[in-house]
Amino acid sequence: MRQCLPLIALLLLPFGAGARESAPVVTSHATATLVAAEDSAAPGKPLHLALRLQLPAGWHTYWLNPGDAGNAPTLTLEGAKAGPLGFPAPERVADAGLVSYVLPGDVWLPFTATPAGAGPLALRAHADFLVCSTICVPQRADLALDLPAGTGAPGADAPRIAAANAALPRPSPFAATLGADGTLRLDAPGLSPEHALFLPEQPGRIDALAPQPLTVAPSGPALHLKLLGPSKDPLAGLLLLTDRTGATTALHVVPRAAAAAVAPAPAGLGRALLLAFLGGLILNLMPCVLPVLSIKALALARLGGAERRHVRAEAALYVAGVLAAFAVIGGATLSLAAAGHAVGWGTQFQSGIFTLLTAWLMLAIGLNMAGLFEIGAGLAGLGQGLAARSAFFTGVLAVVVATPCTGPFMATALAAALALPPTLGFGVFLALGAGLAAPYAMLAAFPGLARFLPRPGPWMLTLRRALSVPMFATAGFFAWVIFAKAGPAGLAAALLGGAALTLGAWAIGRRQRGAGVPRGSLNAGLAVPAAICAAALLLLGHASGGTSRIALAGAEPYSPARLEALRAAHRPVLVDMSAAWCITCLVNERTALAPDTVRQAFARHHVALLQGDWTEQDPAITAFLHEYGRTGVPLYVYFPPSGTPQVLPQILTEAEILGRLGA
Repeated sequence: MRQCLPLIALLLLPFGAGARESAPVVTSHATATLVAAEDSAAPGKPLHLALRLQLPAGWHTYWLNPGDAGNAPTLTLEGAKAGPLGFPAPERVADAGLVSYVLPGDVWLPFTATPAGAGPLALRAHADFLVCSTICVPQRADLALDLPAGTGAPGADAPRIAAANAALPRPSPFAATLGADGTLRLDAPGLSPEHALFLPEQPGRIDALAPQPLTVAPSGPALHLKLLGPSKDPLAGLLLLTDRTGATTALHVVPRAAAAAVAPAPAGLGRALLLAFLGGLILNLMPCVLPVLSIKALALARLGGAERRHVRAEAALYVAGVLAAFAVIGGATLSLAAAGHAVGWGTQFQSGIFTLLTAWLMLAIGLNMAGLFEIGAGLAGLGQGLAARSAFFTGVLAVVVATPCTGPFMATALAAALALPPTLGFGVFLALGAGLAAPYAMLAAFPGLARFLPRPGPWMLTLRRALSVPMFATAGFFAWVIFAKAGPAGLAAALLGGAALTLGAWAIGRRQRGAGVPRGSLNAGLAVPAAICAAALLLLGHASGGTSRIALAGAEPYSPARLEALRAAHRPVLVDMSAAWCITCLVNERTALAPDTVRQAFARHHVALLQGDWTEQDPAITAFLHEYGRTGVPLYVYFPPSGTPQVLPQILTEAEILGRLGA
């Protein structure tokens, strides 16, 4: 029936109807046009249009989900309200461990548009698309199509638009379900395809390289997918079914979740809880917890000789703070995992802002322990309740700074938490907290143990000041992390804010010691550091953005100045111009530039590797491409110690690299 649609549409055309197609825009590797099925525009009547991309042999653009690399075509339309582009079923291409979904040849992407008013209608469209062969070249086209006012009768191009719509995948007439194990079942009794393939509409949902075994049951076929984690969104996509004659039908499926039987707690739950508890217990010995150990040491010293009730309350509040913090982290982690996001232990330190604030917090605590100022001085009238509540926040702080560290049992426990049902996984996080808080929990259960602690005395002041050293060391460590993430500008932000905090702490300390600091001066002494810290945060936010993709170990980001300096030193240089959306680039990186033999050859011959990232437009990289007569990536240019540059093939091999180096 689908094969007959173009013929039926042709028979329905009025004799002599004219074609409506924009003037073609011919780019370096494609011809783009905007085509209309109607010969005129009628008020409120939908128009049937298509973006047509004519590609040379061996070239392709990409499907709605491009796969591991590439970009899908996009179109913006002025003059009418446009619906989404329709994409025909793509071809699946696997190469060197990467999978992409491509559309080659004469590509028609149909869509509908509704005019805002009566004709005549001036349609203006802007199309962005990526075309690839051995190289990938971004393309753009500005298209103009004018339609006179009329009845909106079919024009000469109506059959081709009808054929493009007929080639789109149709909604599945069969209900589909997806099990937690990745089994995609089609409720289609009697349907027995010879082959089946599922293509997801969203990237990152399944392992595209994994086999998809097909089984056929009386109730219908089932395809077994390898899922990449849970998600709250349905796994929509195309199901390509091939029958015994070789004909393939593309069905659009949105499977619902298969009903899961209520199962008892997994047999490994007890082991996961034990590992979590041990991981939290050993976490007390990790370097990340060293600053909090300093705070806890002082707190333990203060408990020496205290009343049993006070010891129990202090320890219980610390335990509550630890468990509350783990409850928040566990809830957030499990929620992100359920939403399909990649999560990990300590991911908050991937944020430069969070790391900077943590560094300043460690510095402030160190300044307090060193005696520059007192936290809570002047609030003593609130009584011991405030001091008790501080134990709760000490527990929270212990968890915050402990998260970058892992113990011997931590990874297994966290993996189990993410694999278990949410309720049980939440219990694993609480077990981690219980392990971290166990030493203080012992004091809560057996307050008499506090008798064995040394009595408070003048030695505590010396201990407090000595323990400020690890606090300052931790602040310095986080400043180094910021430098590694954001460079000199990030380090400048950390040092600027640290100096401001020190100034504010000094002003507070002077006021607390009754050094005659007027209140107005104190307010100024606090307002200025606050303003400096805000400026430092803005500086770090600016410094943290716009980093280049350096995918190869030992590579440096490309810059004309760096290339010139290396050539002036008569050092051999290989320039690699690539992009995240270029599948050829990714394949070449994996197969020709990353092998150990190539890396060793680079080291022997002192070859510098400069990598330019053209994922976003970069004028310096564009100029380099034009210098060598290229309009797209990849481009590989080898500069020997002396002599003229050598342009390497776009399909790069390990043998090609080693041959150039004489290795």
